[in-house]
Amino acid sequence: MAKAPLKGIFTPNLIPYTVDGGINEQELRRYADWLIERGVHGLYPNGSTGEFTRFTPEERRRIVAILADQVRGRVPILAGAAEANVKETLSACEYYASLGIRAVAIVAPFYYKLSPASVYAYFAEIGRNTPIDVTLYNIPMFASPIDVPTIQRLSEEFERIVAIKDSSGDIPHMIRMIQAVKPNRPDFAFLTGWDAALMPMLLAGCDGGTNASSGVVPELTRRLYDLTTTYQIDAARRVQYDLVKLFDTMIYSAEFPEGFRAAVGLRGFKMGHGRQPLSDKQRTDLSTLSRELQCMLSNHGFTDQPVGGCPIGDSTSPANPADVSAIVQQVVAELQRRGLM
Repeated sequence: MAKAPLKGIFTPNLIPYTVDGGINEQELRRYADWLIERGVHGLYPNGSTGEFTRFTPEERRRIVAILADQVRGRVPILAGAAEANVKETLSACEYYASLGIRAVAIVAPFYYKLSPASVYAYFAEIGRNTPIDVTLYNIPMFASPIDVPTIQRLSEEFERIVAIKDSSGDIPHMIRMIQAVKPNRPDFAFLTGWDAALMPMLLAGCDGGTNASSGVVPELTRRLYDLTTTYQIDAARRVQYDLVKLFDTMIYSAEFPEGFRAAVGLRGFKMGHGRQPLSDKQRTDLSTLSRELQCMLSNHGFTDQPVGGCPIGDSTSPANPADVSAIVQQVVAELQRRGLM
């Protein structure tokens, strides 16, 4: 029986840490339930957002096993299975298949920059031997790029290669891939990993996304997906604009993925300290970022405002006159108390 194509928003879930830097299993289980309750279509452990390179192979397997046990088929799991070489990657594929995982995502070989011929050979070896469906993972900023001819060839030669996740954010590249692959593999799925272009990618033909923001605001990413796929364009555009502001703040204001970890903490989860050491200045910057993120999340009702409140309005939205009046009255009262008026 053919499996349903990968479709919708797969959340690249972060991993909560214990005080001693281990995997906080209880919090990870609670986080998975929370994401599912808020409408994510699937989970995506061991991706870039999940810091897969900072865990041992045994820890990566444990993470997926915990989630498979907790999810119990409520949503599909797309598990990152990239290891240091093809033999270990196939071993991970075998283990995840034994857990009933829907599919694995495998990044092109990283560290060494390989030619398209070598990238093809790597995935061809996996395609010939994998016991589980495979999603190609194209993230050219960190790994050897997977070009369009290679994707087309792999999709036509290996039935088990069923999708690609592309994190380049390049819309024309996505269109070229879809045009090259869909005629011969209409079941092949296209997922975008770039949150700032989720709406235009869906309109261009993507089937969904693996979007880090969905681990923070699953309500917004699910709403954006639903609005876009039902062609409620004006409403979808407003959500996409909000999502871009939040995404830009999380990804550009701190070392990735610390901004996302800080934001998930504001949603009520004990994320612990990441395994990448931070300087004192970075910790201070992260504290400032957390306050900014809390203000952004409070605008959507996801958190309370931080102590002391948030700035009123921004450059694109006028302030409420009543709010301005209240602030003026507070300032005047304080000046009078100090004898300056």
